[in-house]
Amino acid sequence: MVKKLPGAVESEHMQHPDFRRSGKVFATLDYPEKGWGMVKLTPVQQASYLQQAPDTFQPAAGAWGRSGSTIIRLKGAAKATVRAALAEAFRNIAVAGKRS
Repeated sequence: MVKKLPGAVESEHMQHPDFRRSGKVFATLDYPEKGWGMVKLTPVQQASYLQQAPDTFQPAAGAWGRSGSTIIRLKGAAKATVRAALAEAFRNIAVAGKRS
């Protein structure tokens, strides 16, 4: 999926694979542990995913979670839903870059 996002690159941060656009992280794997991932959503987007799939999506801990960082339990997650969240996180980086 990430290969289909133009300008996305795989990197590493704190010994976790991550995915970046314009140098900014929009998703990670194996956080907070193996079998999980994280996407940077807006709080409104996060609320939608939490309501839609509460067994799959959870806010990250602390201020990160309150600002939209969302962890995903990958096992059993619907691929289409995870892909949609990943695409939204990717677009969020582009929008944030236009405001800077």
